[in-house]
Amino acid sequence: MSRYTVLARILPDGQPMTIIGRDAWCLERLLAAGARGCTPIEQPAPRWSHYVWKLRTRHGIVVETIDEGHGGQFAGTHARYVLRSNIEILRDDDQRSAA
Repeated sequence: MSRYTVLARILPDGQPMTIIGRDAWCLERLLAAGARGCTPIEQPAPRWSHYVWKLRTRHGIVVETIDEGHGGQFAGTHARYVLRSNIEILRDDDQRSAA
């Protein structure tokens, strides 16, 4: 089975980079959210912080983390992730439906 792959670059002059799996999924969620950003509450996934860490450290993509409070039975804080790099998707090999 092929893994979901995105070919992207940081504008204006970044080199193409291949991002795979959940990291690619995370990047696409961040792009779709725009300036509003994403939270694990709104876009459930098992390891958001790790996907963001890999985008930052492996690919040099700037993602801001904003701590937000929330109420409810399990009140506390959660992260909102906002993409700050200007990213261009060059190719999206969406093979999730092939599984």
